[in-house]
Amino acid sequence: MRYTTLVGGALALLSSTPVLAQTASTTLPTAASTSTSQAASQLNTLSQYAKNVTTGNLDNGVTSKRGGCNLSNLKIRREWSTFSTAQKEAYINAVLCLQSKPSRTPSDLVSGARTRYDDFVATHINQTLNIHYTGTFLAWHRYFTWEFEQTLINECGYTGTVPYWNWPASANSLETYSVFDGSATSMSGNGAPRGPNDTDSDIELTLGNYPIVYLPLGTGGGCVTSGPFVNYTVNLGPVALSLPGGATGAAANPLGYNPRCLKRDLTTALIQRYANFTSVVSLILNNNDIADFQLAMQGVPGSGSIGVHGGGHYAMGGDPGRDVFVSPGDPAFWHHHGMIDRVWWIWQTLDLANRQDAISGTNTFLNNPPSANTTLDTVIDLGYAAGEMIAMRELMSTTGGPFCYIYL
Repeated sequence: MRYTTLVGGALALLSSTPVLAQTASTTLPTAASTSTSQAASQLNTLSQYAKNVTTGNLDNGVTSKRGGCNLSNLKIRREWSTFSTAQKEAYINAVLCLQSKPSRTPSDLVSGARTRYDDFVATHINQTLNIHYTGTFLAWHRYFTWEFEQTLINECGYTGTVPYWNWPASANSLETYSVFDGSATSMSGNGAPRGPNDTDSDIELTLGNYPIVYLPLGTGGGCVTSGPFVNYTVNLGPVALSLPGGATGAAANPLGYNPRCLKRDLTTALIQRYANFTSVVSLILNNNDIADFQLAMQGVPGSGSIGVHGGGHYAMGGDPGRDVFVSPGDPAFWHHHGMIDRVWWIWQTLDLANRQDAISGTNTFLNNPPSANTTLDTVIDLGYAAGEMIAMRELMSTTGGPFCYIYL
């Protein structure tokens, strides 16, 4: 398997213009409402439309030649809050199982990897500058999340699907939302609060010569104090960990063994600012081509926005939540990227003819250094995490290639 070389880099930094789509039975919104309740209803309408389009195609015999996806084997990915207690426990136990199994990554490549879970973190670290602000961003993470789901199933006996975190539904309080409430059926809660001697200055995100983006701190900052992952150890990184006051944390060898607790600094204000219902619906409706859509999702450099993608990551805060390279080290990463994939899926279904296979961008972060354009023939390789090398064309539909799932 190919294993890319780690290089230094940076993360995220919205923009947007409207689209009309309708069916005989559903009239879709053409502009995002500024009313929270109305925008929430709009998102539900868009999601239901995406479901109807996708299942309608399957019902009409439009199936994956490779996987044979059809209505009888279609899987449904759902929001964490809709999982039963037993379903939540099964998912949590499967993740803990991966965190207890030995790594498959050769130690001469990643000396710090200790667990199967670390294999996924290591792959993300190594490929970060080829999978963010690139043409592969959306499809790579779709495949990454699906292979994580398959690993839970094949190696830990899980029988469900990965959940997603509906960011705007948590905009009142992350601390009391089911993903982060610290209960036995959460992904663990907040970190211990900062002490009197800890800095309370903003996070400062920098990217080249663009203006600094200032992000407020949350209500935690220290090691998580409750929930199933209270004893979980983050083994790799940091690579580019944003710290309060503008500092950056980095290990001398980010792929070396650097065990530490999972830290969180839940910051509801960032969901309210970047990933509220209006923001999500605007992202879907105001960007007609893939270049605009994926850039707005990640945050247009220089705009002062970090997009819904950055909003979700930085709302978790802490370590590794504020480190784009090591971000899968937080077990809530998969919930976040489930929602990223859901939003892309919805956007695609609004104009399948033009959006299903739409790709824009090169194979390097903001094309630095300059590289070839991403195409449907570009090959994705998840290294030692999981999966076979696969062409982008196989990853563009949630019911094509190896996939067979939708979202509710």
